[in-house]
Amino acid sequence: MNLKSKKSLIWTAASIVAVLVILTSSAFADTGIPTVNIALGETDEPDAIMPALKIVGLLTILAVAPAILLMTTSFTRILIVLSFVRQALGTQTMPPNQVLVGLSLFLTLFTMSPVLDHIHTNALNPYIEKKISQTDAFENAVQPLRKFMLSQTREDDLGIFMNIAGLAKPNEAKDVPMKTLMPAFLVSELKTAFQIGFLIYIPFLIIDMVVSSVLMAMGMLMLPPTVISLPFKLVLFVLVDGWSLIVQQIVKSFNIV
Repeated sequence: MNLKSKKSLIWTAASIVAVLVILTSSAFADTGIPTVNIALGETDEPDAIMPALKIVGLLTILAVAPAILLMTTSFTRILIVLSFVRQALGTQTMPPNQVLVGLSLFLTLFTMSPVLDHIHTNALNPYIEKKISQTDAFENAVQPLRKFMLSQTREDDLGIFMNIAGLAKPNEAKDVPMKTLMPAFLVSELKTAFQIGFLIYIPFLIIDMVVSSVLMAMGMLMLPPTVISLPFKLVLFVLVDGWSLIVQQIVKSFNIV
């Protein structure tokens, strides 16, 4: 691995960590993230207790931060679609879950690269170089992520959560709070993933129906149709270069900003 590749890998990982910290510390955006000083003592002063409470709250949020980060990216749709492909093929545990999750993570990095580039350039680097404050870095990092999520979220889903929260219709995208955008984005991703999964199932379902009809016509009622149809589905999938087509269509399904 050359020096350029190493630098690219390092700043990509740093960008992901920055998004993770920024998202999970949104609750502390106005008050600032507390520093850690270990000291034992008793006090009745509220001002002395608050930093400890902030640290406990931040550590609690960081415990679920990976799940939160994955649910605000393209990871959910990609993993569900790949799982549908495996089920449609009928190969049970092939490819294994580890392979599907790994492929989903790499495709997530690929589809989210414009967002990560923007965060790295306009939020992470200036903050490390002390050119902008923590609040400005937070705003600069959330802006491209919010834009990506809004581009994938259906208006109906967003409207449902806005009504549940009792909020008025926003005039601009920046007026949409993250607490309503995140669940609306996740619901939209689930809908889109299931629609893609339905389309993936159709050709394999046709093969199953044809094989089942042939077996019934031949009187082989005790022979499971899936045993005969599986090789045909695998041959069809290989001949059309199925994995390349699936990956290509998944990436194209995102409105990459």
